[in-house]
Amino acid sequence: MTKIILTGANGFVGSRLLAQLEQRSEFKVVGLCRVRSAQANATTLHAVGDLEQADLSAFLTGVDVFIHAAARAHILKDEVVDPLAEYRRVNVEGALGLARQAVTARVKRFIFISSIGVNGNVNTRPFSADDQPGPAEPYAQSKWEAEQGLMQIAAESGMDVVIIRPPLVYGPGAPGNFGSLVRWISKGVPLPLGAIHNKRSLVGIDNLVDLITRCIDHPAASNQVFIAGDGKDLSTTELLRGVGKAMGKHARLIPVPAGLLQFGATMLGKKDMAQRLLGSLQVDIGKTRSLLDWAPPITVEEGLRRCFESSN
Repeated sequence: MTKIILTGANGFVGSRLLAQLEQRSEFKVVGLCRVRSAQANATTLHAVGDLEQADLSAFLTGVDVFIHAAARAHILKDEVVDPLAEYRRVNVEGALGLARQAVTARVKRFIFISSIGVNGNVNTRPFSADDQPGPAEPYAQSKWEAEQGLMQIAAESGMDVVIIRPPLVYGPGAPGNFGSLVRWISKGVPLPLGAIHNKRSLVGIDNLVDLITRCIDHPAASNQVFIAGDGKDLSTTELLRGVGKAMGKHARLIPVPAGLLQFGATMLGKKDMAQRLLGSLQVDIGKTRSLLDWAPPITVEEGLRRCFESSN
């Protein structure tokens, strides 16, 4: 039996991963989080406070694999004076501190959930796992610095490190940009996004969980970087229509030229938001497919349907 520690186990990705691992008889998993809700399973989920300061020695005995899914993620209205310093404190220093504890406990493999933002936030050709990184935001910069530090620890200690970079992750109750799109469609808000011809790569939560699980014991995953994805790219217009169809609602999309939207967003100081909606960001999961003999088990259409199956 493989014993696993999972951080961020009550987050969007972590909670889904924890539930899946608990169903597998070959895994024994312990989930860690900062604060545990009253409804959580007390036998597998433990609150340890701030992970960057936590001593996990009591949990690490006999652990084979450490999955680090906890992070300080995108904060739209960040109130700290120096966001990059705070991202570094949690995402870099925290991750490296946990990895060093894992080395001391003789953990065999450390899986780090990173971000496609390490590659960049816009492209004209699909990002691959071995491209030169180009993080453009503090969050992505912290993830890239953590990746470098983890690979250095791997080289010095012999502990395997596996890095997974997902693009936008969607699923039931997804936060962030996808959650905002869902709310707009649900409320019937007319959106000027009916003529956007970009291409965006996404990954459904079930596909990401499946990939992480594959990396737990696959020998070819050792000290590699992988990009996650559904294997099918959508324009913003196609995504909104797909969300509406899965939700059973009509997406009210007005065909406004992308150039006009870009100009208006720039004038209003919303350039970053416009880039996420209007720009392209595609990924190449060829390395992930070939080295891990992995393919996304769920289609985009099925992944979107699952987002709303309990409410339809």
